[in-house]
Amino acid sequence: MTGGRRTQAERDAITVEIGYALFSAAFGAALVFGAVAGPAYAFRLPAGVRGTLMGLGAVLAAALFVTRVVTVLVRFRQVRCLEHDGRVQPSQPGRTSPDS
Repeated sequence: MTGGRRTQAERDAITVEIGYALFSAAFGAALVFGAVAGPAYAFRLPAGVRGTLMGLGAVLAAALFVTRVVTVLVRFRQVRCLEHDGRVQPSQPGRTSPDS
């Protein structure tokens, strides 16, 4: 990105992207935790198995959360850098692109 000040549109885009990254990561982590730890609640399992499922679910959910947030934000940064370098032409609704 440029070294200068960001415009309001750029700040808004960053805010939206951070929100999307956090929401999608939380949703995915909840699904993974539910899938792994869900049987511990649905069935009568021994305490050791129940604890293992809960721990494994928590670890996998945390790993997915961090991975998703980092992936979304890194991809956003790469796209923004390409746009600023002029390598990506922004879309122009209603017009054909020059390479079509």
